[in-house]
Amino acid sequence: MLELQTTPTAQQEGIGWLSLAESLGKQFAAREIEADESDLFVADNIARLKASGLVAAGVPVELGGGGASYTDLCAVLRILGRYSSSTALAFSMHTHQVMVPTWRWCNQNAPVDGLLKRVATEQLVLLSSGGSDWLQSAGTAVKVEGGFLVTARKVFASGAPAADLLMTSAIYEDPETGPTVLHFAVPMKTQGVSIEPTWQAMGMRGTGSHDVVLSDVFVPDAAIALRREQGKWHFIFHLISIVAIPLIYSVYVGVAEATRDRAVQLVMKRRTDEHLCYMVGGLDNELTVAKLALEHMISTAITSQPGFETTNQIMTGRTLVAKAVLNVADLAMEIAGGSAFYRKLGLEKLFRDVQGVRYHPLREEAQRKLSGQLAFRWDMSSL
Repeated sequence: MLELQTTPTAQQEGIGWLSLAESLGKQFAAREIEADESDLFVADNIARLKASGLVAAGVPVELGGGGASYTDLCAVLRILGRYSSSTALAFSMHTHQVMVPTWRWCNQNAPVDGLLKRVATEQLVLLSSGGSDWLQSAGTAVKVEGGFLVTARKVFASGAPAADLLMTSAIYEDPETGPTVLHFAVPMKTQGVSIEPTWQAMGMRGTGSHDVVLSDVFVPDAAIALRREQGKWHFIFHLISIVAIPLIYSVYVGVAEATRDRAVQLVMKRRTDEHLCYMVGGLDNELTVAKLALEHMISTAITSQPGFETTNQIMTGRTLVAKAVLNVADLAMEIAGGSAFYRKLGLEKLFRDVQGVRYHPLREEAQRKLSGQLAFRWDMSSL
């Protein structure tokens, strides 16, 4: 269960996380436009998130953090998404990497308090490579004395320029058990770790989702947090699904809300046109679908335990949100007409940014396959 935090901090009582996100979002908007136009990382916005305390918001109060609830963090990301798509998406990757160990600390008494305390005291930014790795992982880990030498390229690493710790994995060819995925954290300043600036994309241009390259990076045995069979579902991926996907898709619902509002604003002078009313009503229907599916994902995350059935509910919601959000973007462009093609009006940027909703796991084909396997009561232990 994810609604974990208890004692409110002074910051929560004074400003509130949602009010803080609203205030910061308004400040972030100008930098977002500059980043989009120049393929720049939203570094200043991430620095302000650090200064505000939001970087450590999800860390339990007992460990020095802000004690924000999971629901509040989803709402924070949705609010930020309305103002600065790239900032919100990059921040969601850090946020879910904080909330996974928070869940484990609260529910399993896992020894992750050291990491969480460091996030709180040092304002560490965590970098995820999970979406591009997923069950298969990528890269090689070669056994050497005292640890492993890891060589890998991790793509779509959103927020890389501001990150302190890379949370990642690589494949070790275990002579006894075969291909084994090792999970570990690597400080970004470690020798052999570099960022290759590859991020020139259609949308979400300010996320700094560059490639992180690991060249014979030494990872000590003590740093290996998990070993698992390659390509197979593991508890940790059910947990990641529950925690990460609603947080990430909160961002896209926020972007969709901004898209809807901008489209309506652009055609307000024609509000007496009945056909236009019909189209805007259809847009609002799609946005409502996205909101309801997101609410289902969040409530499932809060009330359920990790496992195939819960993952199925989360990933079904992910598909529904993605479809609805893309429909919102399409309808917004139709409603605004030819003027939507002009960059200065802002709608085309939102249209581009929201396209990223397609690419996070599980994509629809894999999600539908999983749902069908559960419906037919497959033996899931083999997957």
